[in-house]
Amino acid sequence: MSYRKAEEILPMELIELIQQYVDGKNIYIPRKAGKRQEWGLNTGTKQVLFVRNEQIYADYRKGMKTSQLACKYYLSEKSIQRIVRQMNEIV
Repeated sequence: MSYRKAEEILPMELIELIQQYVDGKNIYIPRKAGKRQEWGLNTGTKQVLFVRNEQIYADYRKGMKTSQLACKYYLSEKSIQRIVRQMNEIV
């Protein structure tokens, strides 16, 4: 997330009004409900995790135990079980 100076985008009257509530603090202004983006969409994280989960599932199908997968992927056994269950529903 990049920061922008309020003076560059807001009228001075609005800045002065906001300063009555938060003077010199950083605030987050959320997107409108209809314009929110799904988690991981901009960064590609969601896709990276999906590929990782596919590999976990493939290793599981080849016979690796959840404890082995947990060590290999640095996750808890519960996380491995959840991923296997989710991937099983997709496939």
